[in-house]
Amino acid sequence: MSARELPVVIGVVLIIVMLVIPLPSWLLSILIMINISLALLVLLVSMNMKEPLELSVFPSLLLVLTLFRLGLNVSTTRSILGTGEAGGVVETFGHFVIGGNPLVGFVVFIILIIIQFLVITKGAERVSEVAARFTLDAMPGKQMSIDADLNAGMISEKQAIDRREKIQREADFYGAMDGASKFVKGDAIAGIVITLINILFGIIIGMLQMGMSITEASQTFTLLTVGDGLVSQIPALMISTATGIIVTRAASTGNLSEDITQQLFAFPVMLYVTGGTIAALGLITPINDVITMPIAILLGVGGYYLSRAKHQAVREEMAPTEEELEDNEMKSPESVVNLLSVDPIEFEFGYALIPLADTNQGGDLLDRIVMIRRQLALELGLVIPVVRIRDNIQLQPNEYCLKIKGNEVAKGELLLDHYLAISPGMDDDLIEGIDTLEPAFKMPAKWISESVKEQAEMFGYTVVDPPSVVSTHITEVIKSYAHELIGRQETKQLIDHTKETYPILIEEVTPNPLSVGDIQRVLAKLLKESVSIRNLPIIFEVLADYGKMTSDTDLLTEYVRQGLARQITSQYTVQEGLLRVLTLSGKVEKTMAEAVQQTEHGNYLSLDPSVSQAIVESIAKQTETLSFQEQSPIVLCSPAVRMYVRQITERYFPHMAVLSYNELEANVEVQSVGVVDI
Repeated sequence: MSARELPVVIGVVLIIVMLVIPLPSWLLSILIMINISLALLVLLVSMNMKEPLELSVFPSLLLVLTLFRLGLNVSTTRSILGTGEAGGVVETFGHFVIGGNPLVGFVVFIILIIIQFLVITKGAERVSEVAARFTLDAMPGKQMSIDADLNAGMISEKQAIDRREKIQREADFYGAMDGASKFVKGDAIAGIVITLINILFGIIIGMLQMGMSITEASQTFTLLTVGDGLVSQIPALMISTATGIIVTRAASTGNLSEDITQQLFAFPVMLYVTGGTIAALGLITPINDVITMPIAILLGVGGYYLSRAKHQAVREEMAPTEEELEDNEMKSPESVVNLLSVDPIEFEFGYALIPLADTNQGGDLLDRIVMIRRQLALELGLVIPVVRIRDNIQLQPNEYCLKIKGNEVAKGELLLDHYLAISPGMDDDLIEGIDTLEPAFKMPAKWISESVKEQAEMFGYTVVDPPSVVSTHITEVIKSYAHELIGRQETKQLIDHTKETYPILIEEVTPNPLSVGDIQRVLAKLLKESVSIRNLPIIFEVLADYGKMTSDTDLLTEYVRQGLARQITSQYTVQEGLLRVLTLSGKVEKTMAEAVQQTEHGNYLSLDPSVSQAIVESIAKQTETLSFQEQSPIVLCSPAVRMYVRQITERYFPHMAVLSYNELEANVEVQSVGVVDI
């Protein structure tokens, strides 16, 4: 237990002790002053905080302070009724504060109770209830606003998480305050009941047990009871006021003192009017001028200084700020800094597609992109940058395009009032529509109206709505260009994230023997061939093993692929334990192995162009045969030539998987469906 936690624990134990064990009067006096000090501290803190969550512990603190005050009431009641005294503080409040007159003290006590119970406590209770209701009702809208800002790139992921957490804390806080305000109300009722009990039973005990007359007993116990009531209700009144201040801080921007001075004195002319009115009252009515004139003069002087300060603020506001000066400088012909920034991913669309992204018109593209980023993070192990969405009047009304680092990489067209029906491969004349190509996979398709949607589904067409079409297209494009989205900065973030769990492993890999740039190139090569980098611990284990042997990122990538054999096997295995592949003939593998040239800067393939063309033609022929069987082509070869086969095929067959024998699990069954020969 830390030293900071110890006073709270001791305080709670002391409250329990007060309820059970009689305390000496000197200790009661100390505890009463502590109670008043705590109440004043809470009141001042509530006035100086800028938002309620700065004192989020207030509901629990209110319960503890209320219990502490009731414990004091029990102890002082025991002392008053048992010994006829309750310590110096209570007696001081009974004699000095109320002038020794029990009737006056009782009236003052009743007034305090009325103020606290009927005015402050009742108002704070109502405000707490309304604030809790409104806060819960506003949660969905606030969550949607955060998601929209995140999708638009206005805030980061961390800022979005912080905002969501703040909304949740606000809902919890106002809900707790709704219940905690009942403590204050109950405390006020308990104060009235305890005071009446002390007076009634004090007179009875004084007459029957202490031998006092009724006048003496009334004088003694009424003074002590009223003094005890005052020392209890004054802190209770401060706590009730603090409760009201906290639950009414929703529209404030600064602390209470700043808000009052800025807003109450925002119109200096009104101080002149108020001062003149007070002066007129002194001249016209019998009120003494000695009282009214100083107040009127003070108001007039205050109005003068506030007016002058306001004029000075207006002049400063009209003067150009540093940001405006910077903007003017940016507009100068010499400055083109703003033109240098390029968004990693941009999605632009024509004006007819605005409803796709406008939430007010039912568009859910922003939410879909959030899901795309989450999906790709799970599939690829890469945090996809925020997609910048904007309309572009230079595009056709129904056209959209996707840019990666400022360069257009994909384009498409949508008809929002139609559905895209993807052909099942049969006669396309069965359904009437506008012929087109599905943008992601370039399959024959048609834009059809909603009236023929059911008919198209009956004929075996795959019918997709426009938002799903564009979402699929965005997903496939980002997958294809994921290797361009991982730079050194993104790699450093992945390294730091992995280092939190595997610090020793990371220290063995980087900065020696491999730099961040070396690791980035390895990860990019994996992503380029659609290999997920989510399993970073295995990747770094392999890099730790082979990084000291070679710095050739091509070779390191091959070693990493072999380390990810289980992942790659499960990725390409179509059926349970079965993998259908194209294999290279022995002649092709031997020809390629002999054409590998070794240099100081790495290995490269020096193959006769005619041989390369023959290999490509053979693969194309085998691929065409497999397409009729609806099988995705996979080339299987030896580890020595895998990356060179990939270099030959990637230009002509960018989505074709090229695997080596070392990248397959031992239990997988390989079935050759064709041989590549020259």
